[in-house]
Amino acid sequence: MIRFGVIGSSWITTEFIRAAALSGELACNAVYSRTAERAAAFAAQHGVAHTFTDLEEMARSNTIDAVYIASPNASHAGQAILMMDHGKHVLCEKPLAANGDEVRAMIAAARRNRVVLMEALKTTLLPNFAAIRDNLPKIGRIRRFLAIKCQYSSSYDRYQRGEATNTFNPLLANGSLMDIGVYCIYPIIALFGKPDRIRANAVMLDSGIDGEGSLCLQYRDFEALAVHSKISDSALPSEIQGEAGSIVIDQISVPQKVTLRYRDGSVVDLSRPQAVESMLYEAGEFSALIQSGRLESAVNTHELAGAVMAVMDEARRQFGLRFPTDRIE
Repeated sequence: MIRFGVIGSSWITTEFIRAAALSGELACNAVYSRTAERAAAFAAQHGVAHTFTDLEEMARSNTIDAVYIASPNASHAGQAILMMDHGKHVLCEKPLAANGDEVRAMIAAARRNRVVLMEALKTTLLPNFAAIRDNLPKIGRIRRFLAIKCQYSSSYDRYQRGEATNTFNPLLANGSLMDIGVYCIYPIIALFGKPDRIRANAVMLDSGIDGEGSLCLQYRDFEALAVHSKISDSALPSEIQGEAGSIVIDQISVPQKVTLRYRDGSVVDLSRPQAVESMLYEAGEFSALIQSGRLESAVNTHELAGAVMAVMDEARRQFGLRFPTDRIE
């Protein structure tokens, strides 16, 4: 059993602990929080044995073999590198870091310490994403990929009332592109590689963060459109269009229903059996890497993480969003 600690105590951490337990390979043995009270409460809720309020102490501890990081985006790189420099394997929530420089520093730390570093982007590890990838040849020459993820943030109402929220604070390297748009960009690049050109737009909020936006990723024969928002909802599916037909995806972040529609009107259900606990697949991939001695996922590769971040760096450069650790011009 691989013992892991968690950094971050939001709902997504709870979801991962549940998925990890279902995997049968991972056991949560420690939690870090900035306050002892919060750490103790979270540990009691989940039956976790050890609590920490000092990251250095957690990194040195022999109570864990790995960590799952779900802190604000701006903290990912520093926390991950600290843990890896103490021999801990790292599963880090998307986006992997705040910018490309940080991603490269994290990858370098993983390699010099010979530990696993994996981005916790679940979409590409799901059976229904494999169904999309495996059936692409059936729709002929690709002409367009429309990826949509618009999810009204539960913090937006508080933000509009003038309350301080982490969700719309550029100091934490968040915003619609980073938190939501990544779900659109990741599958595009996982399937088709780096784009030739990028055009990006955003609607900026008074706090200096992007509330919604879009990207056009131009390839030689087609374009991919990524539409994202934290200030509106969308019920629209995503779609990959080819000359012979199209693949319709109900939810780009967690595909559950995948349909092949040919030009003659015939329809084929491509959906595959998939666990309700979608994070189970990333937990399984992470534990399999550690147990096998492999240091990098063959699906969520370091190269893929870097390519996705390069797109987001360029998009932010175009619409003028800067984070404290940026060196992009």
